[in-house]
Amino acid sequence: RALRLVGGRSRCEGRVELEQEGTWGTVCDDGWDISDANVVCRQLRCGRAVRAPGNAAFGRGRGPILRDEVQCQGHERDLWECPAMLEHDCSHKEDAGVVCSEHQEWRLSGGRDGCAGRVEVFFRGTWSTVCYSTWYDTEATVLCRTLGCGDVLQRPAFTHTLPGKMTYMCGSLQPSLAQCHWTFNKSAPCYQSGAAGVICNGTAS
Repeated sequence: RALRLVGGRSRCEGRVELEQEGTWGTVCDDGWDISDANVVCRQLRCGRAVRAPGNAAFGRGRGPILRDEVQCQGHERDLWECPAMLEHDCSHKEDAGVVCSEHQEWRLSGGRDGCAGRVEVFFRGTWSTVCYSTWYDTEATVLCRTLGCGDVLQRPAFTHTLPGKMTYMCGSLQPSLAQCHWTFNKSAPCYQSGAAGVICNGTAS
């Protein structure tokens, strides 16, 4: 009963793909709504659904279209429990997607381009800043690479002006900050800390 999200910026966002008899396939967006998306997010331990985009918002999948007219109530343990049609009249331009509340995405603001500036993270529906207290070269390098901006040159500090605060601690170079140890809105690690910034050696294309 494997399930995954593909084509998003974290494991908690993307096109919904199911595995059936060793083959990965997609779900048609006919009738796809937030109740269906909620079941996917919970199954992947990604919180709750924030959006349930259709029309191949995360790119067109390949392989069979395994579900159509999915009708979850929202309380099911996994997507397989939800009533659905196995026959379909869909193409991959109708692939269903999900954005879950535990999805994180990042941007750099106030710098010369998208590869320099204050680190801001979108999480649980709002933009927040990141605490400088645990912001070292490893964390900064992970972010530069995630953004396609090369490696870290400098780590300037800024002030916090957004409501939330995120702390990241990466023991090693992870594929993204979301896979490091992180805490959201815990005051202790952030006490009297500035907001993290980074200047990467690449430029935003």
